[in-house]
Amino acid sequence: MESIGTPFLWLMFAGVVVVALLVDLVLMRHGGPHKVTFKEATWWSLGWVALALAFNAWLWWYSGQQLGDAEGNRIGMEFLTGYLVEKSLAVDNIFVFLMIFTYFAVPEEQKQRVLVIGIIAAIVLRAILIFAGAFLLAKFHWILYVFGAFLLLTGIKMIMAAGKAPDLEQNPLLRWLTGHVPMTRSYQGSALSIREGGKRLYTPLFIVIVMIGITDVIFAVDSIPAIFAITDDPFIVLTSNVFAVLGLRAMFFLLQGMADRFHLLPYGLALVLMFIGVKMLLVDVYKIPIGLSLGIVAATIGTTIALSLLRPPPPAR
Repeated sequence: MESIGTPFLWLMFAGVVVVALLVDLVLMRHGGPHKVTFKEATWWSLGWVALALAFNAWLWWYSGQQLGDAEGNRIGMEFLTGYLVEKSLAVDNIFVFLMIFTYFAVPEEQKQRVLVIGIIAAIVLRAILIFAGAFLLAKFHWILYVFGAFLLLTGIKMIMAAGKAPDLEQNPLLRWLTGHVPMTRSYQGSALSIREGGKRLYTPLFIVIVMIGITDVIFAVDSIPAIFAITDDPFIVLTSNVFAVLGLRAMFFLLQGMADRFHLLPYGLALVLMFIGVKMLLVDVYKIPIGLSLGIVAATIGTTIALSLLRPPPPAR
């Protein structure tokens, strides 16, 4: 596996992420369990995006200094494109998180804890999948075609399912959990389980965390192949992924009150996945320039967001 990731770069990246997470957790704990306001979520979202772009700019400059301007430009563009793709796909995560939180009526003060656990789990899971994917691609080039076909079919499936609200009542995992895990009827503060009558009972918060974890797995399976169409460098893949995931909690609170306004965005995400799938399938015939890929992804997401705002969904009857 060839990578630009020197020990210095890995240490820099790990240091930035650890410090950012610690600051986030300390400030969250300092504020105590509370309902996150739109203003607070906006500032946090802007902060996470600014951090990612600052790292991108620094990596762009550092790579140019060490490897030459051409390599620096390539690395900077690959990170930026990968970050945009992962950030866009993260919106789909949030729509599912909203559905789960609404279904289980998660108290506002507990949402932050669930999301922090979900983000940490997502980072660990994605790191494992990325290194596994990079290893397989280095050994078996034909896996690119498998990834490409998978993303193309996933995009088509997303278009067919767009506009249809999933029915959590029919979710097999949820039905199994509620049928086999002894549960309390109500939340018990931040407790995941309690002992009652000599038996251990799990709270709805425990079920929510399990569902969020499974959602992370499902979306990681979609998003990891997508970024391998942008670059096969494990360092760029992991760093752009992690920076996109870090802002997930803030983005959730930013969008939770207006998710319905972006009703056309799932179509844009589906088209992005289909484009990336085609890009992978054509890798040995024609390599689509990274700048063109960035432009297509940005234009697709931007257009569907603009159309969603210009053409609001009809009122529910």
